[in-house]
Amino acid sequence: MVSQFQITLPNYHRGYHLITGTITKNLPELPEQGILHLMIQHTSAALTINENADPSVRADFEYVFDKLIPENDPNYQHDTEGADDMPAHIKASIIGPSVTIPITNHKLNLGTWQGIYLCEFRNYGGHRNIVGTIVW
Repeated sequence: MVSQFQITLPNYHRGYHLITGTITKNLPELPEQGILHLMIQHTSAALTINENADPSVRADFEYVFDKLIPENDPNYQHDTEGADDMPAHIKASIIGPSVTIPITNHKLNLGTWQGIYLCEFRNYGGHRNIVGTIVW
């Protein structure tokens, strides 16, 4: 069986934000076993799973990606939407728009130190929509 739902996230500033709590609060009743697939419907933000305990991990993500993919590169052709736009598209493609999480005993089966991140690459990205699909 398959069910689908949508979660609209509030505005987040640029950065890597733990959204595990927001996701779990907005989930429908989970089956005993299955798979949850989450996909963000935007090209300048991404989803990933990573360290949920130490916030310095999120700061280091920001540092590394900004160093690898800087703003204001004079060779960018797509530059009409602001200096943060083209780098945001590239970063979103590298990290990706989706995550898949197993469901066990009616709960998300994340590891002890794992959390779901919204990777917001725009300075002002606005509301972000996530489509969730549960398969069991």
